[in-house]
Amino acid sequence: MRVLVIEDYRPLRESLTQALTEEGFAVDASGDGTEGLWYATGNPYDAVILDVMLPGIDGLSILKQMRAKGVNTHVLILTARDAVHDRVKGLDAGADDYLVKPFAMDELLSRIRALVRRHYQQKDPVIRIASVTINTATRSVTRADLPVELTAREYALLEYLAMRQGQVVSRAEIWEHVYDFNSDATSNVVDVYIGYLRRKLDPGLIRTRRGMGYVLQGAE
Repeated sequence: MRVLVIEDYRPLRESLTQALTEEGFAVDASGDGTEGLWYATGNPYDAVILDVMLPGIDGLSILKQMRAKGVNTHVLILTARDAVHDRVKGLDAGADDYLVKPFAMDELLSRIRALVRRHYQQKDPVIRIASVTINTATRSVTRADLPVELTAREYALLEYLAMRQGQVVSRAEIWEHVYDFNSDATSNVVDVYIGYLRRKLDPGLIRTRRGMGYVLQGAE
């Protein structure tokens, strides 16, 4: 899943980027409000972490412009402002969640996972497809109750397909949600990782729709 971090304090921005990357997210990050708005309105993200006090354009203005342009990405406001009226302003501006600094990284990661599930209307953190079970909270996968070892990139691809289960997903959509701007992956990397997943899971679980993309679904 792909997440955008807009935070002007560099140490925190780098810490968030590292934690999210280690969690398996593709991450784009900006410390400037104007650039952050460009990222947020020009690219498909599964969640956005947004600071309020930013150079260029403040966080609430970014949020309002996102919503005015029809961008429905779930947004977590991350700020030191902890007064009730500040939270109300943020939520009324279109935020989906609000976390006050300082915070526990584990809590932020949990909230982001919850926002991603909500984005795909998947309330249960456990997704079951045929004999495969995907626990999005623990990032673990089993097949017929036996653990399946996946790399971070393999898991990210499987999770995205699982969130879209039953739908045909194009290579372009996979690229947009599994890779960030700094990725140096080659053009055939999606097909390569689909092959890896097929070997580790049920080969018939991920099906090719020629000229369209892939679909993850159980037996017909």
